[in-house]
Amino acid sequence: MAAGTTDNLSVVLHGPGDLRLENYPIREPGPNEVQLKMHSVGICGSDVHYWQHGRIGDFVVKKPMVLGHEASGTVVKVGASVKHLLPGDRVAIEPGVPRELDEFCKTGRYNLSPTIFFCATPPDDGNLSRFYNHNADFCYKLPHNVTFEEGALIEPLSVGLYACRRGEVTLGSRVLVCGAGPIGIVTLLMAKAMGASQVIVTDMISSRLEKAKECGATLTLQVNKESPQEVASKIESLLGNKPDITIECSGAQSSIQTGIYATRSGGTVVLVGIGNEMATVPLVHAAVREVDLRGVFRYCNTWPLAISMLASKLVNVKPLVTHRFPLEKAHEAFEVSSKGIGLKVMLKCDPNDQNP
Repeated sequence: MAAGTTDNLSVVLHGPGDLRLENYPIREPGPNEVQLKMHSVGICGSDVHYWQHGRIGDFVVKKPMVLGHEASGTVVKVGASVKHLLPGDRVAIEPGVPRELDEFCKTGRYNLSPTIFFCATPPDDGNLSRFYNHNADFCYKLPHNVTFEEGALIEPLSVGLYACRRGEVTLGSRVLVCGAGPIGIVTLLMAKAMGASQVIVTDMISSRLEKAKECGATLTLQVNKESPQEVASKIESLLGNKPDITIECSGAQSSIQTGIYATRSGGTVVLVGIGNEMATVPLVHAAVREVDLRGVFRYCNTWPLAISMLASKLVNVKPLVTHRFPLEKAHEAFEVSSKGIGLKVMLKCDPNDQNP
C-alpha cells in the first residue's frame, strides 16, 4: 500500500460473519466528486443482515465491501467540476446515485433506476471509513444548527418521509404504523410532522412502543398471538375509526394482513418492510374495498426537505441515537445493533471529534 494511504480505517465485510477493520487507499476525487472526512455513520438493519448472511435477496457479497450508508462528514477536497461545495462544508450524504439518465431519472424517480449506485449494496462500497469520495450532487450542505448525527439520520428519516408521501399523508390523516423499529419511529415522526391527527403504532416489543410514545404516537398497541383480524379490530376500537393509511414497516406477513384488514375502504397500505419474497395476503379483501397497496423502494428527492425540517425543528431525531462507538469498536457496535438493544447505533469515524 502506498505511503499516505494507511490512515483510512474502514469497516469491510468479506463474507457472512467476517467483518474486518482494514486500511483502504484514499483516492483523489473525480471531477464531479468530493472527498469527505467522515464523521457519523449509523448502522442499518441491512448492514447487520449483510454481516450475518452475506446477502439480501439477489444482492450477494462476492468481494470485500465497505459497509455503511447512513452518513455525514466534512468536505476536504472537491473535484474540478464541483461548484456548490467547498472544503470545510459539513454535508449529509444521499447514498443512491444514478449512473445514467434513464427513464426513471427523467421522471424524477431515480431510486428505481436498475443501474443505480448505492452505498454498501453489492458490489458498491459504503462509507463506514475515515475518508470517502461521493458524487457532489448527492451531498447536501448542513445548516449550522443541524448536527452531524442528525445529518446521518436523514437517510432513515428519508424512508419515513418517502413512505408518507407514497401514502399521501396529509392534514388530519389517521395513520397506522406497523413496527416500532428505527424505520417505524421515523415514519411516525414524519406522519406527525406532515399533519396526521392520529398515529397508532403496533409492535411486539413493549420497550419499542414506549419509545414510540416518547416520539409522539397517539396510541400504541402491543401485538402477540392475536389473528390479524383481531388486531385490526383492536386498532379500530382504539382509534374510534379505521385508519386512512397504514404504513407497514416490519415486513411480517401477519402485519401486512393486519394492515389490509385495518385500513378503511378507499384507503392506502404502504409496504416499507422487507420480508419473504412471497406472502399470503387477503388481496380480495383489499380489492373489493378499494384499498390501494403501494410499494416503497428507499426514497428519492427527500434530502432538501428533510434538512429544512430538521433545521426548523419540525422533527426531532436526536432521541433515536441510543449508542455511540468509535470506528475502532465496529465489531462491538454491530453486536449491539444485531441484538436490537436500543434503537440507532452510531459509529464515530473521526478520532478527533467524537461529538454528536
